[in-house]
Amino acid sequence: MMAEAGADGPRLAELLALGRRLWEELEASTEPSSGAPAVQDKVRQGLDALKRAAAMVTQLELFSENEELEEVASADLKFMLLPALLGALTLKQVDLSKRREHLESAREHFLHFLKLCGNYGLCSFQLPSSTSSEDESRSSPAPQDPGQSTLLAMAKSRSAKIERYKQKKELENKLASMSSSVESGTADEDQIREFYILQIQKWIGTSLEEMESIEQELVILKSRDAARQAPAGSRGSPRPARTPVKPFILTRDAAQARVFGAGYPGLPTMTVDDWYEERRKQGIVSTPQRVPAGTSDEEMQKQQKETEEEEEDDEEALQKARDWDDWKDTHPRGYGNRHNMG
Repeated sequence: MMAEAGADGPRLAELLALGRRLWEELEASTEPSSGAPAVQDKVRQGLDALKRAAAMVTQLELFSENEELEEVASADLKFMLLPALLGALTLKQVDLSKRREHLESAREHFLHFLKLCGNYGLCSFQLPSSTSSEDESRSSPAPQDPGQSTLLAMAKSRSAKIERYKQKKELENKLASMSSSVESGTADEDQIREFYILQIQKWIGTSLEEMESIEQELVILKSRDAARQAPAGSRGSPRPARTPVKPFILTRDAAQARVFGAGYPGLPTMTVDDWYEERRKQGIVSTPQRVPAGTSDEEMQKQQKETEEEEEDDEEALQKARDWDDWKDTHPRGYGNRHNMG
């Protein structure tokens, strides 16, 4: 039967169309943050419209566990998507203080949708719930190797995801080719019915993926809450304070010094006084003359003049030696000797 509301309110189809349109706008939104006020306003409006539509579906009893899919009118098939859309919009709420509550609510909506589809035989699948895993463990004849069972579960999950992805792409292509005729009103009843069934099958895959993500996030949130509620003593005693280590210097013993050296290029071979005395003997450094006590100014000036003359002679000799060295650098030995060369 075709469901409608009273004259004082919007029709059921209008509420569904509004909620779905808002969800599509959110999916195509270019807002940088999902917590933007404009985004969250659309989320609230969509949830309000879909909840009102779901209440009307329950009141009208459109779907029953005792009927087959053929007994459902083609125009009413689209209302089966209400729980899935509710779950998708619930996940778009960003209130961190109620995140766990939102996840559990979305999981219930998706689970309701999957059970409804299973009752009408739209597809066969295994619900990702704890009861199913308990039933499998009870029915298993013998315990298996944990590592082997983990690998088998991973391979099974991977193959199921690949198969769902392929089915999703095929469904999207079929829906894209049929949407224009259905929206324009040129499609017949069989085409409309097939179009809505394909939409339901597409949302079945989406619901399974969302439920897997919800379960993973719930595990993380539960672990975080348990860590916060744990008493301080159960988290382990703090590390004992370490005594500061006294600074030490690496030294070399006598045997090591004889083999590897002292650790620097070379050891001093003479004192500063020895070096100065050697340079004085070579004539490079002059010995300062001490003036005896009681010397007059004239004698001091005479000695100073003699010293200056000696220094001038030393400078002349030094300059001559330097010139001779420069000449030898530019004139090799035997330069200018033309004897016995014709």
